[in-house]
Amino acid sequence: MKIGIYGQFYHTNAGEYIGQLLELLDNENVKVVIEEKFFDLIKLNETIPDSRSHYETFTSLDRSYDLFFCIGGDGTILKSINYVKDMEIPIVGINTGRLGFLATIQKEEIESTIHGILNRNFSISPRSVLKTECHPNEHDPIFNNVALNEIAVSRKNTTSMITVDTWLDDQYLTSYWADGLIISTPTGSTGYSLSCGGPVITPNTDSLVITPIAPHNLNARPLVIKDNTKITLRVSGREDSHLLSMDSRIASLKNDTKITITKAPYTINIVELNEQSFLYTLRKKLLWGEDKRN
Repeated sequence: MKIGIYGQFYHTNAGEYIGQLLELLDNENVKVVIEEKFFDLIKLNETIPDSRSHYETFTSLDRSYDLFFCIGGDGTILKSINYVKDMEIPIVGINTGRLGFLATIQKEEIESTIHGILNRNFSISPRSVLKTECHPNEHDPIFNNVALNEIAVSRKNTTSMITVDTWLDDQYLTSYWADGLIISTPTGSTGYSLSCGGPVITPNTDSLVITPIAPHNLNARPLVIKDNTKITLRVSGREDSHLLSMDSRIASLKNDTKITITKAPYTINIVELNEQSFLYTLRKKLLWGEDKRN
């Protein structure tokens, strides 16, 4: 079995758990390949002794990987999907940060769960992702990526609202006068969209949600649409440019740029422990607190 490991930075006491994970994988005779920059960070923090610094590194993935471990918070998983892309490699999220809605394994659970994961004792939750194109074409590398949570447009260097003209499958919908507009996947419905009044959508729902950010018109409500809808946006305002974000990546676009958002032709596979479904995580972390049942 071949496993890739990726992380962005160290949270408090993360080294202890990263070392524990690597030791467990070594004991299972698994081939471990670590993302190059993360491996440098591991060595810098002296997480592993020199006698165990035998790991190979990668800068990109191929289809030979069986699993892809992401160590950190949900932001780490959001960035990791552009390593996996359309290769269907299951992503195992290990939460060493504050928020772990996507990262279903808590750091304290590493020892009790790794053996089962290596023996495929888990289920796969396919997650839809969004891609975008611009006209005129933009050369920012952000547009080579996809978004697992959302694509959003927002005002830039101004306190004034922007106008977002919106079309669905080339049919005019409306012009939102707001601080911005969010196009969210079901996965992203528990993030930025939710904080702006959008609904929670279960991951297996074939839909997207359009959520305005602080709209001037209080009748502008979130709108749920089919996920095969082509969404076209054109932003105007007092400034010459605005922001476009894809999860945690941001680019600046000139006003009146035509932005086309569609669902990518592939999904991202998130590993879920068999006893920890999306509804379990929703109940525990977002809506109703800890499960009080005996």
